[in-house]
Amino acid sequence: MKTVGIKLSLYVNYFVFAILLNSVGIVILKSIHRYGVGEVEASVLEAYKDLPIAIVSFMVASFLPRIGYKRVMLAALALVCFACIYMALGNSFFAAKVLFGCVGAAFALIKVSVYASIGLVTNNDNEHSSLMSSIEGVFMFGIALAYFLFPFFNTEGQPDAWLRVYWVLAGLALLSIFLLRKVAFNEGDQIPGTDLWDDFKQMFRLITKLLVLVFVLAAFLFVMVEQGIMTWLPTFNKEVLALSENVSIMMASIFAISLGIGRLIAGILAQRYSWFYVTGGCILLSILMIVFVLPKTVSIGVVSAGTSQLKDVPLLAYAFPLVGLFISPIYPLLNSAVLTALPNKLHSPMTGLIIVFSALGGTLGSRAMGFLFADIGPAQGFYYTLLPIGALLIALVMLKKLTQSKG
Repeated sequence: MKTVGIKLSLYVNYFVFAILLNSVGIVILKSIHRYGVGEVEASVLEAYKDLPIAIVSFMVASFLPRIGYKRVMLAALALVCFACIYMALGNSFFAAKVLFGCVGAAFALIKVSVYASIGLVTNNDNEHSSLMSSIEGVFMFGIALAYFLFPFFNTEGQPDAWLRVYWVLAGLALLSIFLLRKVAFNEGDQIPGTDLWDDFKQMFRLITKLLVLVFVLAAFLFVMVEQGIMTWLPTFNKEVLALSENVSIMMASIFAISLGIGRLIAGILAQRYSWFYVTGGCILLSILMIVFVLPKTVSIGVVSAGTSQLKDVPLLAYAFPLVGLFISPIYPLLNSAVLTALPNKLHSPMTGLIIVFSALGGTLGSRAMGFLFADIGPAQGFYYTLLPIGALLIALVMLKKLTQSKG
């Protein structure tokens, strides 16, 4: 089958969801000032996004092959298109809840389908690693774009102007539907089990494999590090580097951009080199960045104090967010390594486990970093990411041995 159209559709799918998923903080801010809800009430939008991702992926991932990945992705995109239009017209906190509930549920369907589809359009382990990395890279660029797309539609004196962004996002969802409908998608007939209940049991049977146990621990540790840094970098910029609030947020986008660039570069490297060497090198470089660059970044707080324009930020302040270049390839390459070590019929239930443990790791990482920032201060909190990164290096060596024997 022709794979170019399928790959393009997968890229666009992921890009749309990256923007929507990363907009929750912006919508929380708007809900407080535009809809008059309190901070605690507004924070529930995070749960409306995250809980459907975990629940839907856990409940349906195992039997999506029976429905068909193309049908599932089309349904998810249609749901998101509806949610964006509803938000644009609804213009209320309730509409925001509906939006993120739909986005979370749809993203679970999209991620399972995308990950499982990669195995259908690649011919070997290196191709699989390369496409996985580049798709995740595009996702990170979508995250970075959200920091600029929403402010672009935010017009002073027009409190509802920002809602126009949802017409654009609905249009992108429709474009993705159009692209996906046009491509021929031969999904084969590889079903996890003999019936729906057996499909579901196949996901639990995966947990008994040592390969899968080590991998889900590695995925948990990685997302714990990535989400901890991504969530708390704006606070670090403001409280340690003493940058203004707006500049602190814009500087945090550098981390997301570096994550995207790192994954695209990893996609190129994965075509030539083993995922193990690329990932191992990235882990070691990440450790060096934290040990040697972070202290120098902390030391410029006095110099950068009061900086309110991006052009006035000291160059050294840009250094630590570039750690994203080195940590970003780890997640997609690990995902690819474990998926290619399993038969295609188990890719869907395995992806369900990836999503669940990634969500748990992200939640714990953000919470743990919050406690560290409160107890020992933002200047020291990021040093503790060395603990999960060190454990990740050990898990990497174990995964290499286990994947060589294909689980």
